[in-house]
Amino acid sequence: MRIPTRDEIRAAYRQGEEATIQLFDYLAWELQTLQDQLQALQAQLNKNSKNSSKPPSSDGFKRTPHTKSQRKTGNKKNGGQEGHVGHTLKPVEEPDHIEVHVADQCTVCGATLEDVEAEDHQRRQVFDIPPIQIEVTEHQAEIKMCPHCNARNMASFPPDVTASVQYGSRIRAMAVYQNNYQFIPLERISDFFEDVFGHRPTDAIILQANATYAENVKPANDAIKEQLINAHVVNFDETGLRVEGKLKLARMLPALTI
Repeated sequence: MRIPTRDEIRAAYRQGEEATIQLFDYLAWELQTLQDQLQALQAQLNKNSKNSSKPPSSDGFKRTPHTKSQRKTGNKKNGGQEGHVGHTLKPVEEPDHIEVHVADQCTVCGATLEDVEAEDHQRRQVFDIPPIQIEVTEHQAEIKMCPHCNARNMASFPPDVTASVQYGSRIRAMAVYQNNYQFIPLERISDFFEDVFGHRPTDAIILQANATYAENVKPANDAIKEQLINAHVVNFDETGLRVEGKLKLARMLPALTI
């Protein structure tokens, strides 16, 4: 369907009643054609093995009807309840970026508005994530010769820069978070990094990051285990876990990562 432009609509309006009627007749014919095509497509989609000659294998996956719930209808109305604090986006006073969309032509008479100063603006704000890309930082350690003893001296690299090429702490922390907290498999973590950042870390890199962060949090984990052992009651479930089961629980706790 081709929608008439504003210039075509204005031209029909200037030509008079007959031209305007012809334009509307054309639009009505186009809409009717689209409606007929939509109905034909809908009828084709509704066909299955029960109402046509199509084989059952062509039905595909259909949602099975839910059984009627035995739960009694409550007295509360649908939606948020009275007193419930809603959470929604609110505009900020100082946005990071402002894009001004210019009204360059009058929508009624078509006159240019390029030299007319705007008297006001209607504002809408979009919250989004900026384009994400991996940045590469090169570390260069200076090498100098001592003018007094001719000794060769090299500056020290940061403690976490240990290889000629490596992933940084933020990437490794994100991989550890996805694997240990979100329980995402290694291959899917690699897929995520490849799709979003254009880099695909190997399983070995993710496992090595797990081991490194596990060692970093080991003191905190040991302290937590000790508090579980010494606590009178551990809130493990709704009944509470008594002292006689705490030692068994502590022995069952794995070597946590993060």
